[in-house]
Amino acid sequence: MPESIQSTGNAAATGSVSDAELLAQTAIAVGAAGSALRERFSGVVRYRTREELMRALAANDDAALDVLRPRLALLRPMAGWIEEELEGGALPPGEWWVVDPAEGNVNHLHGLPEWAVTATLVRENRPVLTAVHLPLTGETYTALAGGGAYLDGRPLHVSETTDLGLSLVATSQARPDEDEAIVRRIGSSITAMLLDALVVRTSVPATLHLLNVAAGRIDAFWQFAGARADLLPGALLVAEAGRRISDAEGHPWTPESKSLLATAPGVHADAVATLSR
Repeated sequence: MPESIQSTGNAAATGSVSDAELLAQTAIAVGAAGSALRERFSGVVRYRTREELMRALAANDDAALDVLRPRLALLRPMAGWIEEELEGGALPPGEWWVVDPAEGNVNHLHGLPEWAVTATLVRENRPVLTAVHLPLTGETYTALAGGGAYLDGRPLHVSETTDLGLSLVATSQARPDEDEAIVRRIGSSITAMLLDALVVRTSVPATLHLLNVAAGRIDAFWQFAGARADLLPGALLVAEAGRRISDAEGHPWTPESKSLLATAPGVHADAVATLSR
């Protein structure tokens, strides 16, 4: 293990490390895990049954976690660890690492480039720092609560657009085997946005869309249902890049919300109106 992480981990145990220092080391950790996942990326991984698919997904998760988990545990030894990346809702009191070792794992298995490694430190149910690494491009997105959002050290800012009719918007499917009522709501929301926005993108994973909102490349993203691991990193990045985060009805978003809407401030009201039809 690198000496810099070892020494920081010892300091973390005594509470002498700032959140900014923790974020820097977290970015190193997700980068190292991303390298392990990149080594496994080649062509399409074939599977014939759900069981074979689950084994292939788990193998990717394990390869990244073998690198990521000990590094994060060393950085914040007293923090809890979320094992199930598809879980949602509030966390118990204290600090928790919320990670997705292979965000967009199914894309990785299909030879598609949209996947990442994420780690977010949550304190008393508020995300305080996050790092998202895209192994195929080498890019690392980071955000610190109250400290801004960055891509490889460059500040991120959301789009300045004020016209939903000129906006590129996106949505994502939270998980396979979703409840039928949610599936139908997703379908109707896409139809509504196709009528009101310029272009609608639909793909997984949510995190990559949220990165694009934070960077000003996409003007709005929404998702019904969802998990902490696929929404917390991007939500913090978007908020620190200039807001605005709510649920689909325009109410404040929390990990317990049934939906998420992340937009440029100038199109938020129109996006809420469209999704509320």
